[in-house]
Amino acid sequence: MPPVNPNPQSSQDAGKNEVPLGTYQAKRDFDQTPEPQGATTGAASAGQRFVVQRHRASRLHYDFRLEVDGVLVSWAVPKGPSMDPTVKRLAVHVEDHPLDYFDFEGVIPARNYGAGDVIVWDWGTWRPGHGEVPADAIRAGELHVDLHGEKLTGRFVLVRSSRHRQKPGSDQWLMFRKRDAGAIQGWDPEQFPRSVKSGRTNEDVKNAASLSSGT
Repeated sequence: MPPVNPNPQSSQDAGKNEVPLGTYQAKRDFDQTPEPQGATTGAASAGQRFVVQRHRASRLHYDFRLEVDGVLVSWAVPKGPSMDPTVKRLAVHVEDHPLDYFDFEGVIPARNYGAGDVIVWDWGTWRPGHGEVPADAIRAGELHVDLHGEKLTGRFVLVRSSRHRQKPGSDQWLMFRKRDAGAIQGWDPEQFPRSVKSGRTNEDVKNAASLSSGT
């Protein structure tokens, strides 16, 4: 398990918001959701961790997050990342999340943004695959990452879909595993439903929250 740094830092997309993590915070009511609020200032972190959270919201998806310049740069991957190099997944680039979201596991209450149960499906460390400067590569629309996780390993590629490049509010990418000796054809993330943090499934997390609230 990679070390957890609980202190979120400045956002790599601060130029897009009046304050770092402004989009993330504006979407959430922290009096209701157990999600971390995150700080808005601080020195950038040198860490390079990644996490994937399996999130049963209105639709099941996997949230793929890379630690870049003091935030978790995030993509929502509806069908989840795959170790199968023949599979290309849609990945929607969403708002940056604070670093203390790294190990978030729990239930976002109904009528809140992203309502549903969340588990830490995978985590580990990563490195730029081609020696890129990550923030520059993300802005350019193509990032190669070498993942060292408990489930995901090897080189993955994230590429912005050119037809969506100019659409406001639509930042769609493709995510796929490079073809090499470590790739696994037929690999399905749904075959591995348990959290690497707690060993629980999404249903376990949901049931535990229901018991604690008395519902």
